[in-house]
Amino acid sequence: MTGPDTERRLAEAMTALAGQVHPAPDAYRTARVQWRRRERRRRLVLALLVAVVFALAVLAGLWVLNSAPTGSGTAPEPDRPPAATAPPRG
Repeated sequence: MTGPDTERRLAEAMTALAGQVHPAPDAYRTARVQWRRRERRRRLVLALLVAVVFALAVLAGLWVLNSAPTGSGTAPEPDRPPAATAPPRG
């Protein structure tokens, strides 16, 4: 029962099985609606993820800027004149 006879019987069985399969009349429309729904959900999840990452980055940046010690900036204090960078000529 091996060889060409088995292959022929298997091909006949598959042909008979394929002849019994009939797609639903609105199968394409249903599949398209489901695909669009999944695509919208995927885009919404991605947009939310980007927004959360952006918000976390902004919060981390504000936290770092706020946690800097006072008076450590490069701008001179308003009540003191700027330090001289070169010795005076004269």
